[in-house]
Amino acid sequence: MPALQATDLSKLYGSGEAAVHALRGVTVAFEAGRFHAIMGASGSGKSTLLHCLAGLDRPTGGTVRISDTALDTLNDEKLTLLRRDHVGFVFQKFNLLPVLTARENIVLPLTIAGRRPDPEWFDRVVAAVGLADRLDHRPAELSGGQQQRVAVARALMTRPWVVFADEPTGNLDSRSGAEVLGLLRDAVAQLGQTVVMVTHDLHAAAHCDRVVFLQDGRYAAELESPAPDDIVAMLARLDAAVPAGR
Repeated sequence: MPALQATDLSKLYGSGEAAVHALRGVTVAFEAGRFHAIMGASGSGKSTLLHCLAGLDRPTGGTVRISDTALDTLNDEKLTLLRRDHVGFVFQKFNLLPVLTARENIVLPLTIAGRRPDPEWFDRVVAAVGLADRLDHRPAELSGGQQQRVAVARALMTRPWVVFADEPTGNLDSRSGAEVLGLLRDAVAQLGQTVVMVTHDLHAAAHCDRVVFLQDGRYAAELESPAPDDIVAMLARLDAAVPAGR
């Protein structure tokens, strides 16, 4: 069973002549224990797909399954609990609480759930992201790269079924971005996590095991173990296939 699967997924915004088809019948599966990227031109539907896969937005049609749970069968309360307990998120803008220390931000999902962190897992995650000497610092006392490390650690703290990353290097310099991508790579290789990342960065996508390409809200292609040149060639091929005037 895939860790994550979308079947005939559609998303429509608005109605009538003003309607926008963000997703058009997307069917795609994401194998467990791998680092996946979603790419496509601006407006291709990649962020919409990520939001629907993560349960942050409900599709207009089709189904999403995380592990063996169909999201369309869950009411809002149960969907919130699934996101809290079984899904990790890493966003472009870190989304840390400024009044909390790094330690408190990392365990926040467990605190909200009224659960204590497993000390062994906490130590393992903190060691993996290299934050042992920064746990008592607040976000304002950390660099952007360190803040994103805190966000990665927080995403891993609940041992989620899937970690979703939305342009996680978008606010970082090249060195910090490479470090964060390395952390996500290690989360897959060493901790057995499944990561699904939206990115427009060729080098970020080249860290992944697989890249899924969207075009005009549709699944268009995919690459296994891609190099940057492979990704450039695929994007060029897809762009050349777009009819003139569109």
